[in-house]
Amino acid sequence: MENVILIVKGMSCGHCVNSIEGNVGKLNGVHVVKVYLNDEKVDVSFDSKMIALKEITDVIEDQGYDVALSKSAKDQNCH
Repeated sequence: MENVILIVKGMSCGHCVNSIEGNVGKLNGVHVVKVYLNDEKVDVSFDSKMIALKEITDVIEDQGYDVALSKSAKDQNCH
């Protein structure tokens, strides 16, 4: 299981949250997706043997959002 935090620009409301969580959440291999609107972050847990991170970011970008950066959750805890 891999966990990444994506920085996503362009999210502005509850519809954005529902759209991203719904579309990414239904991808085969994605276990958990949580959007943090105020922080412009999307936390995704997925099986990297079943789906590539690029496939996840492509789905978000296809909805009109900009994925500016991705970091593994492990990197977030190293500060």
